[in-house]
Amino acid sequence: MNINNLFSRNKSIVFLSIGDIAVDAFIKLKQAEITEDGNHEHKKICLDFGGKIAFESSTEITGTGNSANSSISISRLGVSSGILTHTGGDHYGNKNREILSKNNVDTRMLINEDGKKTNYHYILWYDHERTILTNHEKYDYKLPQELTSVKTKPEYIYLTSLGENTLGFHQELNEYLNQNPNIKLIFQPGTFQIKFEASILADLYKKTEIFFCNREEAISILKMNESDSNIKNLLSGLKNLGIKLPVITDGPEGSYTYNESNQVIHLPIYPDTKTPLERTGAGDAFASTFCVAKYLGYNNETALMWGSINSMSVCQHIGATEGLLARDVLEKYLKEKPIDWNVNIIL
Repeated sequence: MNINNLFSRNKSIVFLSIGDIAVDAFIKLKQAEITEDGNHEHKKICLDFGGKIAFESSTEITGTGNSANSSISISRLGVSSGILTHTGGDHYGNKNREILSKNNVDTRMLINEDGKKTNYHYILWYDHERTILTNHEKYDYKLPQELTSVKTKPEYIYLTSLGENTLGFHQELNEYLNQNPNIKLIFQPGTFQIKFEASILADLYKKTEIFFCNREEAISILKMNESDSNIKNLLSGLKNLGIKLPVITDGPEGSYTYNESNQVIHLPIYPDTKTPLERTGAGDAFASTFCVAKYLGYNNETALMWGSINSMSVCQHIGATEGLLARDVLEKYLKEKPIDWNVNIIL
């Protein structure tokens, strides 16, 4: 057994990430056609149908996916981190466990399901953007007995992407939170959770302390018209679901939330130290780092900065975890930040 995992067994978990994990196969394309709509917002990647497409390279990365990325990010920042997830009873499932253990993530609640394959995603990588082809295996998620133990009851549950067959598990998790009201919920929904009607996950939204999504996802969750979807309306709409602190990212436009005086604030992205390679995991790095900053007692403005810096670093590498920063390196970036990179109040 990995010595890091032995160490994690002897300490309590602060953040428990819940969600699917996967293997990412990056396929770097040599060329592709990019189209966009009249508003220059919705872009599409176009390849010759029925043709042979040349690619430059392929890179396989194990131990990834929203929950894995967030748990590794939290651990890298020096806070106790665990994961509740299911993966295949195959070679890749074992590699996923190995990667998490090496990153000091508690894997007691990682289940290798016999007869099931590990989630395997193909990522079409062109320029610094990516298009992800996903396929979620239908795992049999249940809350493990370990969660009733005092040592494995986390302070925070970090809920993120799960497959479309997991609605019953969400209801089970909601009941667990009813029974353990001191556990705080962080919610960064994935594709299928966003597709659920907000009314279906209403109880979980009402329990959410911190919520993360991008602008397009907020519009989808709230079923809001594009013309009404300014940031103030989106944030207030999410708050009306019962969320205490919603945070919205908007790609190169930066991130938005409320300050402690309930004013809407905006932070531009941290200036790239060099041209980004690709952006997989940038959102996971931002959200998990924001949460660690809040856990350590920082205000919302500083938490936005922490998240933006770690997000920038991830974009300088292939995959979602290689660029995740240790706390001392992140704090050095913040200390040496550009003088004009600041949080602004949106009037």
